[in-house]
Amino acid sequence: MAPPESDSVEPVTPAGRLFLLPEMNTIIHCAIGVKNKLDMDSTRSAIKNSLMLKHPRFCSLLVRDKNGREHWKKTDIDVDQHFIVVNKKTCTDDDDVDKVVNEYIADLSVSTPLDMNKPLWEVHVMLEQNCAIMRIHHALGDGISLMSMFLASCRTASDPEAIPSLVTGRRPDYGKEGKQQDWRGVILRVLKMVWFGMAFSLEFVLRFLWVRDKKTVISGGDGVELWPRKLATAKFMIEDMKTVKEAVPNATINDVLFGVISSGLSRYLDHRSPKALKEGQQITGMAMVNLREQLSMQDLSEMLKNNSGSQSRWGNRFGFILLPVFYRKSDVDPLQHVGQAKMMIDRKKKSSEAHFTYHIGHLAMSLLGPKAAHILNYRVLCNTTFTFSNVVGPQEVVTMSGNPVTFIRVNTSSIPHALTMHMVSYAGRADMQIMVAKDIIPDPEFLAKCFEDALVEMKEAAAATV
Repeated sequence: MAPPESDSVEPVTPAGRLFLLPEMNTIIHCAIGVKNKLDMDSTRSAIKNSLMLKHPRFCSLLVRDKNGREHWKKTDIDVDQHFIVVNKKTCTDDDDVDKVVNEYIADLSVSTPLDMNKPLWEVHVMLEQNCAIMRIHHALGDGISLMSMFLASCRTASDPEAIPSLVTGRRPDYGKEGKQQDWRGVILRVLKMVWFGMAFSLEFVLRFLWVRDKKTVISGGDGVELWPRKLATAKFMIEDMKTVKEAVPNATINDVLFGVISSGLSRYLDHRSPKALKEGQQITGMAMVNLREQLSMQDLSEMLKNNSGSQSRWGNRFGFILLPVFYRKSDVDPLQHVGQAKMMIDRKKKSSEAHFTYHIGHLAMSLLGPKAAHILNYRVLCNTTFTFSNVVGPQEVVTMSGNPVTFIRVNTSSIPHALTMHMVSYAGRADMQIMVAKDIIPDPEFLAKCFEDALVEMKEAAAATV
């Protein structure tokens, strides 16, 4: 493509350049199910009139200058070129819908790039399944940015004029805690933050150099991102997580969620290789952490300003933390998984690990370029076992063009991990998309059931403590 003119383009951010590398080429898939039949005319109209097409990145082509540097160049949009109608068999129940939609997304997740001759997004409409799948390149934004934009185009079911909102917990305010402590407590707390920050940052560096998980039946590695995929959905009730949370002192929903992952993976490994793992063996994941100061729904008008100095700016602003879970035999107290998860998460909260990984990646991009940053990211992925992300959605039912939304599910295109898990909460439920390399993990539906059963068992154990 011709080199861009300086007055008509915007440079791609460092994170965007990383996601655009052919070795990564990361695409976000967001499946949105609706209650009533999808109408193509109203769906096209909703996209045309949405805030999405008011954002310059969704109306821009990717171009490169004479030095190979990527830029966004504004272009005219033909919405029809971004719509793909998918004809699949008629489904008789919700399970059939899940299976057909998941099979289709799994096929999209490997070696199905977006067309670079138009803006990097498209909508696949599965008419028989009442489902629209938005494919958006990760260079355009992260989960928080895209969820905010999606919700700004929706309305609440209870009030057709009201825009839905995200309500999430806030980051721990250690400053207020410090005012309630004497100087010894303040010093001790600062020392803990420095210690945990250094320890976790060093662990991340060692993961890049040589430290890696012991191989298990769910391990991926170099080249696994090219292997065929399967996708399954684990479904949870937020109320069940709250019940478990109340049984563990000072626990949070995130503590319960990570406990479920620990217990579910232990169950699955017990089934696949009951004698291969030692009690307490560590299995390490990479969890994405939003670094914006505001954890409620982002003010979209502020994000559209694209102010590089704003903490809530549009785009990709997240870091990683290493998430260790430990293999336990099935006869362990289910709540023990939550207790251990809470201890680990509390330490992570006292560290700056997520900020460290974000700034190291940004520094590598700025000084060494995207290929060096990719090598850093790729090595850490190959030396760990799974990826996890969690995006908080609206607490109430929302509508899209007047059609009630029944589910919101997200996953990304393939990475070297054989197991990736992406969760979105919505209207009292939480759906976790479990993407696997099917030659390594052939039964993701059983793995999903392991996670679901883990929460049920924890809820029963919690009820028994009352």
